[in-house]
Amino acid sequence: MDRIKRLAIDLLKSYKEQFGIDFAQNKKVLDEVAIIRSKSLKNELAGYITKHIKRELEEIESEKEELNQTVETIETEPIAEIST
Repeated sequence: MDRIKRLAIDLLKSYKEQFGIDFAQNKKVLDEVAIIRSKSLKNELAGYITKHIKRELEEIESEKEELNQTVETIETEPIAEIST
């Protein structure tokens, strides 16, 4: 695991509720929660965190859509009659 990914995941474990999908806001949060002197390192971390959170939100949305499609399919399928 490379350095950026490892550091970003460690930060997300501790401060996930403070990060969002806005890159500039995530840079500000990094200033508050960590001491990062390198501008390029801060940008890479903020970019990875932003991408990671967006990917998680997209996965949640796709799971909701799949669930809704499954529910709609179940509701529209005719119920088979049981003959005895």
